[in-house]
Amino acid sequence: MQVLGIAGASDSGKTTLVERLTERCAADGRVATVKHCTHPPDVDTEGKDTARHRAAGAAETVALTDDGSWFATGQGRTLTETLDALAPDYDYAFVEGYSDSSLPKVVLGDREAADPVLARFDSGERADLDTILDALEARDPYVTLDTLVASVKRSPDEDRAGAIATFTGRVRAKDSPDDRPTEHLEFERYDGVARERMAELRSDLEARDGVYAVRLHHKTGVVEAGEDIVFVVVLAGHRGQAFRTVEDGINRLKDEVPLFKKEVTVDGEFWAHEREC
Repeated sequence: MQVLGIAGASDSGKTTLVERLTERCAADGRVATVKHCTHPPDVDTEGKDTARHRAAGAAETVALTDDGSWFATGQGRTLTETLDALAPDYDYAFVEGYSDSSLPKVVLGDREAADPVLARFDSGERADLDTILDALEARDPYVTLDTLVASVKRSPDEDRAGAIATFTGRVRAKDSPDDRPTEHLEFERYDGVARERMAELRSDLEARDGVYAVRLHHKTGVVEAGEDIVFVVVLAGHRGQAFRTVEDGINRLKDEVPLFKKEVTVDGEFWAHEREC
């Protein structure tokens, strides 16, 4: 799923740009939109206000209509958790607001916004969609473990597979209780070489007897403490083949793919070659 943030003042045309991008991209895939609200909305369908359900203690409420429309509200869900839930089912997600997020974004007007900023325009009406979408497609998609599992399940050999094994590497906040906390890691890579090595590794692993599909993904940019960094997913005939291939996959990815990390702690920051998750 490709994710793009749209940042700007309330009168900058953010919603207009979301509408324009949605209309363009809906012809090629499924589109989801996310809006940052300063006040919690009341979802009301046919006079039944689900805010009453939340007040009674429901963590999430979903309202359904007879024509298949649905509305959802809840508490305790972050932007990352929302995008993770959308990723397996959508090709694009346009996020209105969240200027401080680490998402790639378009900025409208003179609003300050965190990097990465793909483009700036005076307003949503004047934004050039081709420029935006070309820059977006050049970036890595938003990948989760669920998207990779869904991908291997679409293998033409899926009917011969009895196992899916996965590995997820995360950002550790600390190695021991006395360590100074890590706030985030920042990853960089040599794009051409890294992509080539990753493709070669995937081909090697998929050539093994009984291994039908392999997916590898390592995030770049800023990854906060507690967030996922790297995924390995293997579809295989039997669990032993799947487990061995997952272990070899993550070990070889760390040894062979040129990825570099900067660790930012409460005391400072330093660059180091990526050696462990």
